[in-house]
Amino acid sequence: MTAAELRPIGWVRSPVADPSDAARQGDEGAPDVVVELDPSVAAAAADLHPGDDLLLLTWFHLADRTTLAVHPRGDASRPVTGVFATRSPDRPNPIGLHRVRLLRVDGLRLHVSGCEAVDGTPVVDIKPVLGAADER
Repeated sequence: MTAAELRPIGWVRSPVADPSDAARQGDEGAPDVVVELDPSVAAAAADLHPGDDLLLLTWFHLADRTTLAVHPRGDASRPVTGVFATRSPDRPNPIGLHRVRLLRVDGLRLHVSGCEAVDGTPVVDIKPVLGAADER
């Protein structure tokens, strides 16, 4: 197997520290958070603007990487389901995907809405949300 190497480009700064207190999805009551970028990637954020819709890819550092199946949304009345068919943070490679709206840029601090990641979560990439094919 070939190893993949990821390095954080930043960290989520959130008022939520405990995963059990976090919203299940960003559009389910997640607080506004700050993505604090590492200075080494400052040039990569030069063309981000308030109002941009972005995809944050994070590493759920507190996740259980041995989990392969869960009751969706922690609801025991739902059948056990393989994690690849769920949005569970517990999975072999705990990559988080968050569609957020950029509210403000303050130097290396990106203020965003719609991110349910807890404080200290490493950010591994940021990508723009693409519009329709004829708008690209």
